[in-house]
Amino acid sequence: MNNSVTNTARLLGAGLRALLVLTLVTGVIYPLVVTGIAQAAFHDKANGSETKSQGKVVGSSLIGQQGYSLDYFQGRPANGLGSNSVNTRYKLILSGATNLAADNKVLIRQVQAARAAVVKDNSVPGYPVTPSQVPADAVTSSGSGLDPDISPAYAQLQVRRVAERNHLPVTSVERLVKDHTTGRTLGFVGEPRVNVLELNIALKDLTRGS
Repeated sequence: MNNSVTNTARLLGAGLRALLVLTLVTGVIYPLVVTGIAQAAFHDKANGSETKSQGKVVGSSLIGQQGYSLDYFQGRPANGLGSNSVNTRYKLILSGATNLAADNKVLIRQVQAARAAVVKDNSVPGYPVTPSQVPADAVTSSGSGLDPDISPAYAQLQVRRVAERNHLPVTSVERLVKDHTTGRTLGFVGEPRVNVLELNIALKDLTRGS
């Protein structure tokens, strides 16, 4: 009887010590080491790739933003985003794709409506936009619905509208687009792209200084 109690107590003690050691190693030491390495070697990425304007964080370069006025460059549509029904107070947006087939009538109507809006919004006196000029990324959402980038073609399509509404020379706005165009990763992966948030920050700085 005494041996049984002693053995049980010894096993419980060993288990408790193992729990404490593992909690310390995996719950404290490991997270601190990983966080320290991330902050030292990948500070920007570890903090969410924050984008700042005038010293304030205004977003992430990895997440697209909706709701820009037509004074600014527009991002891709976000038709794939779900609606949050749990925490409506903060109006959180869920990531997601439309999951609609290419021949789905709802998707076709969405694309047609988006194309008509792009043509209307970006046609300025003397420079009308035709439906054939509208690139695919201007009328379709990405798989996540949160793509922060647009194609250089879509950015260029918006140049004259942005220039007119901000009373800027077209060449100045074209230069902004060129300066914020990123080529293919490693020279061959993906496609050239323009980060909309960073481009709009630069545009705001330019209009502030003009």
